Amino acid sequence: MNPHPQLIALIPSRNEADRITAAIAALHHQTRPPDRIVVVTNNCTDSDGTREAARDAGVWVLDIPACEGKKAGALNHALDQVLPGLDDADLVLVQDADTVLAREFLATAQGAMRRRVGAVGGVFYGEPGGGLLGQLQRMEYQRYAWEIGRSGGKAVVLSGTATLFRVGVLRQVKAARIAGRIGGGTSYYSLASLTEDDECTKAVKTLGYKPMSPAACTVTTEVMSSLTALWHQRLRWQRGALENLRDYGLTRVTAPYWAKQIMMGLGALALLVYLLFVILELVLIGSMTVSPFWTAIGALFVVEKTVSVRKAGWRSVVLAALLVPELLYDMFQHAVYFRSLYDAARRREERWIAT
Repeated sequence: MNPHPQLIALIPSRNEADRITAAIAALHHQTRPPDRIVVVTNNCTDSDGTREAARDAGVWVLDIPACEGKKAGALNHALDQVLPGLDDADLVLVQDADTVLAREFLATAQGAMRRRVGAVGGVFYGEPGGGLLGQLQRMEYQRYAWEIGRSGGKAVVLSGTATLFRVGVLRQVKAARIAGRIGGGTSYYSLASLTEDDECTKAVKTLGYKPMSPAACTVTTEVMSSLTALWHQRLRWQRGALENLRDYGLTRVTAPYWAKQIMMGLGALALLVYLLFVILELVLIGSMTVSPFWTAIGALFVVEKTVSVRKAGWRSVVLAALLVPELLYDMFQHAVYFRSLYDAARRREERWIAT
């Protein structure tokens, strides 16, 4: 492997004038900075604000004023422009404009590109703000990071927040789509998927590569500050995950993802049944029966919830111990899950709503 590969950073951006400068600055301050940064603006309506902010930050802007396929389409167009000048061993970072990379991200990700590791995704954390809703999202992201750490850095999803790809792997993905080995069109990213990062993860794994997310590859990303924005974001994520599984079918790669979706559904149903049982018991008997066994199980559950977010600070630990706020948050997530199932079963077209 080339010990000194080129590294090109692509930042797809639409109306991100207020955030793109911070994203670019973090790339300039990497211990291993990119050799070139390209901001890919697509269908911007902010009066050149995004383009001007990117140019003021000293990077090249690739403008696609009438891009089809939203983020995936913009990335496909940009990769077609950039990849012909790169070797298979060179690297391409794909990063969201609302994301800031930790200083060691690129150096760590490049160092992890060994053997069958074809891509390295970020471990994302939520930015400050957003009130109680923002805090609950930060706790959720902290638990996701905790689970990745426990798995030895194996990536569940090559997060759209930031992922470093080996150029040769991207070329193989495109070739496999053209040959019909995997679906999703004839380019690097699928235009048919609502969650291009989740679909690309499955494509990379299907080709036999192992995606990783080392603990040091951390990024800070936006949290949704309203229930409406969060609803649309999570509905897109969940619907995209379900439809990607439907398109890929049941394979050795997708089996764990199918199992996770099934367990999510069973967990949501179990919570619903439990809450109905509690309500019926209170209505019919007037009190709840306390079981030492189930009380002990509940105590262990609370301990696990608090331990898994301890690195997110004392506010997260207190909220986890209270249990009720996260219970309501979980019920919100379950509503998203069942709505996604309903829409997917009806093949209802999902509108892309910016969040």
